[in-house]
Amino acid sequence: MSLDEVRKEKIGICVSGGLDSRTLTRKLVDMGVDVTCFVADLAQPDEPNIKSVSVKMAPCGASTVVVDLRNEMAAACFEILKAQAMYDGGYWNSTGIARAVTVRGLLPEMKKKGCTVLAHGATGRGNDQMRFERYTNVMAPEIKVFAPWRDPTFLQEFPGRKQMVEFLNRAGIETAPGVKKRYSTDANLAGISYEAEDLESMRTACTIVKPQMGVWPKDAPDKAEQFSVRFEKGYAVKINGKKVIPLKAMMDANLIAGRNGIGIKNALENRIIGTKSRGVYEAPGMELLGYCLMQVYNAVLDRRAMELFKVLSGLVARQVYDGRYYDPATRAAQAAIDVFASFATGTITVELYKGNIHFVSLTDCPASLYNEEDSSMEASKGLNPVSSQGFAEIQSVEARSLAKAGQIKT
Repeated sequence: MSLDEVRKEKIGICVSGGLDSRTLTRKLVDMGVDVTCFVADLAQPDEPNIKSVSVKMAPCGASTVVVDLRNEMAAACFEILKAQAMYDGGYWNSTGIARAVTVRGLLPEMKKKGCTVLAHGATGRGNDQMRFERYTNVMAPEIKVFAPWRDPTFLQEFPGRKQMVEFLNRAGIETAPGVKKRYSTDANLAGISYEAEDLESMRTACTIVKPQMGVWPKDAPDKAEQFSVRFEKGYAVKINGKKVIPLKAMMDANLIAGRNGIGIKNALENRIIGTKSRGVYEAPGMELLGYCLMQVYNAVLDRRAMELFKVLSGLVARQVYDGRYYDPATRAAQAAIDVFASFATGTITVELYKGNIHFVSLTDCPASLYNEEDSSMEASKGLNPVSSQGFAEIQSVEARSLAKAGQIKT
């Protein structure tokens, strides 16, 4: 969809209050397009007052609707945790899942306002353009999508920040170019992604990033902090002995893990469109809760169950990254994961120290397959070591057959 084609449409713009959002909104208003702005409240840690976005957008000439999606975002975080859905580099899919929640939450509000087009500010080189487009297509195929940063006319008029600032200033909207940033950020309850600008160079250290949800490990306290979480069927229900709903659990885990330098990762990932992308990802709560839940899975899943779980986990991770969270394949994989998660009940205690998570204990885990007596290296009433002789002899049949057939190469 081109800039000229939107003139007769009613546009719903997904905005953040930034330079791009204000430029696009004012440009469309000047063209006489009927525009309403929408912002999703995803408990963004870098936006303590989400209503400030409305204030930033007001001079652009369009009203802004704030949609509270904090609980939906927290619930989605829990699904990602349950599936252990990490993408390349151990990235917790914080941006990918946020786009699924955002589009699902904003589309009904856009329809209420009579919008016929969803517009977004994602670049033509990244993942989000595909996510916004696909989620709109599958959930509201009657709604068109306008991506200004793929439109030749728009790109020609606004090739950079300088031109956008000048445009807004001419419109009477005071805007300063500001100090050139070393990277861009995108934040939500699950975490913050840092990318672009100086981070595009593989010669730039990830430590140029100033964490916003916590600290680098070297700056964390010199004293370890103990943390406990109770899981029931794969969901965190208590933190440090206190009952929590998903939103509270995520906020508490973010705070506790963040101050201990947990969950900052450098990733070189494979984008949807086929290019490589370098990013630094901060997801303290996801890393902490994810690690703890994995300790429960390790206790309750047998070897074949764990192998299948890892396959399903990878599938869900790729689906979320690719903008396919609501697809049948994702739902089927999640249904299978639910079978495994039904056993994931237990209380995990860990110690946090300068970016590290150290296991302390696993208790009250009724489905645990771990038996100390069977595993002990000392004399016990568990597995009789003599009985392993028969198992070793059975395995030797295949081993010797392979050797005899010349199939083993050393």
